[in-house]
This record gives sequence, C-alpha cells and structure tokens, in this order.
Amino acid sequence: MKYYLRFFICAVVAVIVVACAPTFYEKTYEFNKALAEGNFESASIMMQQSEKKMSSGRLEFLYYVNAGMVASLMNDFEKSNKDFQKADIFIEDHKKNVFEEGGALLLNPNLTTYPGEDHEKLMVNYFKALNYLEMRQYNEALVECKRMNIRLNQLSDKYKSDKKYKRDAFINVMMGIVYEAFNDPNNAFIAYRNALDIYQNDYAKLFKMPVPAQLKYDLIRTARKTGLHNEADKYAAEFGMDFQEDDSYAHLTLLWNNGMSPVKAEWGVNFAIVQGRNGYVTFVNKELGLSFPFYCGNDKPTVSWIKAVFPKYVERKNFYKNARLVGADNIAYKFSHAQDINAISFKVLEERMLVEFSKTLLRVAMKQSIAAKVSQENEGWGAALSILGSATESADTRSWQSMPRDISYTRIPLEEGQTSVDIILTNDKGVEETKTIPLPQFAKGENVVLPFYSLASYSAQQY
Repeated sequence: MKYYLRFFICAVVAVIVVACAPTFYEKTYEFNKALAEGNFESASIMMQQSEKKMSSGRLEFLYYVNAGMVASLMNDFEKSNKDFQKADIFIEDHKKNVFEEGGALLLNPNLTTYPGEDHEKLMVNYFKALNYLEMRQYNEALVECKRMNIRLNQLSDKYKSDKKYKRDAFINVMMGIVYEAFNDPNNAFIAYRNALDIYQNDYAKLFKMPVPAQLKYDLIRTARKTGLHNEADKYAAEFGMDFQEDDSYAHLTLLWNNGMSPVKAEWGVNFAIVQGRNGYVTFVNKELGLSFPFYCGNDKPTVSWIKAVFPKYVERKNFYKNARLVGADNIAYKFSHAQDINAISFKVLEERMLVEFSKTLLRVAMKQSIAAKVSQENEGWGAALSILGSATESADTRSWQSMPRDISYTRIPLEEGQTSVDIILTNDKGVEETKTIPLPQFAKGENVVLPFYSLASYSAQQY
C-alpha cells in the first residue's frame, strides 16, 4: 500500500478520538452550570485548571473571553480587561494556519484554531467598555467605543448583502451610552441616530426587533442637549412622545445582561450519491432541495449514500422574563430590549451554512474517494476506511457560551447621596424577586453606567 494511503489511515484512526468526543457544550457543561447558578467562584477555579490546556492552543480565544467574563462577574475588572485584551490581540493577530486548514479539510474541522464568530468579536469590546465604566475610567471606555466603530466598519466591508448581519444596532447604543458618560451629548446623539437607522432597516427585517423605547427618549434628550431642537421635534412627532430633561442630581443607565447565549450542537443530513459522467458525482438531498456536484476522477465513492454532519445552534431559554428598575422616587422603570444575541447567533450561522455544506461534503467526498482508491488494492481495507471516514465526521461546536442571551437597558434619575437601586425580576412562572444594586459615589450631573447580570437559564440539553 502506498505511503500516503497508510498515512491517511493512521491519521483517520488518530482523529477518530476527537470525532467521537462530546460537543463543546457537553465538555464544558459544569462550567456553564456554575455560571447559570451564580457560582462564580467554582467557575473561576475551572478556568484556572484549564489555563495551561486552553490558553495557547486551538481554544485560546474562548479561554480568554470566558476568563474575562468570570473575572468581571467577580468584580475583578482589571484582571477581566487583561483577559479581554488578550482576546482582542488574538482577534487582530490571528491568521489561518495552512496545516490546520488542511487537516480540517481532510479530517475534522475541530483541528483548526477557533477564530470567534463576527458577533463574538464585537462583544469583546462591549465587555471591556463595561469594565472601564465600572472603574470610572471614561477615557479608556471611549477608546473601546472607537474600537467598536472600527470593528463595525470591518463587518460592513466584509458583507455587501442587505440580508446579512453586517451592522450592529446595540453596539451603536453602547457607544452613545459611553459618550454620555463622557459628557459628550453631540457624539452620543450621532451614535443613537445610527442605532435607530439600524434597528429600523436591519434589525426589523433580520430579527423582527422593534426600536427600543429607551433609545427614542435618548435621541430626543441628546438632540435637545446638543441644541438640535428641530431634530428633537422631528423625533418627538415620529415617536409620538417627548422628553424634557429633568433637573435630577444625576442619572443611572443600567444594562441588564440576561440569560445565556445559545450553544452549538450537531445535526446530520443523509445525501444520496448520484454517479455522473466525466468523473463527477453529485450529493443530493431531495427533502432539503440540496445538490452539490464534486469531481472525483476515477476514484468515485463505492457507497450509494453518506451522512454529513453540520453545526447548529440550540437556545437556552431564559429563567427571568421581565424586569423593572426602582429608584429613590419609587417609580418602576421598564427595561427596553436592545440586543438579541440568541437571534444574531442563529443568523450568523445561517448565513454561512452554504459554505459549511460545501466544505463538509468536500471533506466527505475526499475521504470516500481515497477509500475507493484503497479498495482497488485491498477491498477490505477500502471498506474499513470508508467506515472510518464516516465515523470521523464531526461538526465544529465551539462557541463563546458565557455571553448573555439578551441585553436590555433603562435610564433613571438619581438623588444626591443615594446608595442603591432595586431591580425586580420576574421569572417564567410569574414569581418576582427583588435584588438590591449598590451604587458608587457620584457627582451632580454625572451619568453612571452599571451592568447587572442574571445568567440563570435552562440547560440546552432539556430541549
């Protein structure tokens, strides 16, 4: 048997251990469970235990974003931003490795370094900005705003179709919030106006998501602060509302990070192999209306059908459904839903499924063609290799799983000397829970920005 065939068989046998492994979510289930239950100390210990294994290999990006999340949840904002900065550097420096890409094409996609999804890369800057706001480092938070803007421009340049996720409304909202904390209403207004455009023209179509009510108030308020009274009047008429800035001592913007993002699993599709002419075969699935032709030369697959495996997202349903924020005035302020990470995740994967189909079926075709070549020398080896080739098929189920599922926000007035606010959470059974959020010391006219996390969610394994 030729050397390259022996090598391929050895490689296939070696990688079958990887292919038969559980999904990434199943591997990290205890970590996810600790986060959902609010046991951040246990999650931190797990991150420490996995540092050597994950921090410099194919999971480097996922290690640092998860480590950054855990550190932030434990109020260690400096460590959190060090970890997020390493993830940020990875994003900037990462280049595809030709040997990894070759191994992924020939054997298994999990052999590549995970680069991060488009929306995951954007969220790195969001959490860095939150950490800086917690530390009242407004200049640094502003830098993250500018980095968000660069990433948004890169995303827009990457995709031309209006049917793709290429603009992020919430990131523009976050930029506006940071600019307001920096006492720059002019740039805040521009960011909010950009967000409005994206909600109305992108999010409405892609995610069936309306413009957040809070954003409407933010637009009118910052327009008036900037002296753009005609703009303010226009939006007030368009939204059927108006907002006159009150003379409260200070204000709080609270970003409610709720639930946990979806996780990736596998799903299989059976394809009939239709033999064609001139060395071509076609993989066909009539139910899904899929047809992919491949050139195999004289080494056409000897089997009549194959099963290909692809990634899919599985949502984790929220434990908490609603919330309202109560300040010193005892008025309950509703939250406005501003970001649906669950929907964006599904959309991002859907947009590249044609590429996933093509890459996966090309890999399957190559495995079966090599098995056919081996069969010409040894029928038994060829049959075994065909079976092994199918057995090593596995989807890439890696993702950033510690992100929230939804982000909502609201803005309320603060009184001088106020030390806390109450958030009232309503779970899926209609039961209310009240949690007190301590406030830092603040000055007159300050715009305080804080995050609140409620990561309780149902396991993806229950659906």
